[in-house]
Amino acid sequence: MWRLMQGMYVTMLNLIRKKVTEQYPENRGKVFPHERMRGQLVMPHNEANQHKCTACGICEMNCPNDTIQVISKKETDAETGKEKKVLDRYLYDIGSCIFCALCTTSCPQDAIEWSANFEHAVFTRPKLLEQLNKEGSSLAKKEKAARE
Repeated sequence: MWRLMQGMYVTMLNLIRKKVTEQYPENRGKVFPHERMRGQLVMPHNEANQHKCTACGICEMNCPNDTIQVISKKETDAETGKEKKVLDRYLYDIGSCIFCALCTTSCPQDAIEWSANFEHAVFTRPKLLEQLNKEGSSLAKKEKAARE
């Protein structure tokens, strides 16, 4: 009987308490996640559209579920005439990422990092596949707008 009365007391308190509703889509500018949050993987570019990635593939090897694909190609260096490996495409599938950060901690050039972008809701799975090494990608545009 005592437990029933306690439950009724808590219920009555919640009935008379002021309701608080977060209008999430409307207050996006007011939501600030923690700075160490692992939201989405990004590859920072400078003003000349250059990145630090050397296509070594260490991040791809350390990824436990093949979220990252590093596709490289061989190019001849104009100055030395030697062939070197250059990054062609850096693909990131956020739909299968487990946010373990093994890729960012193992990258020797610090070419990839985590952003605070936590909105990943889409209607189709192919929209979760991003190419990170292009400045013109939608993710890079979002990051550039967030920095400004």
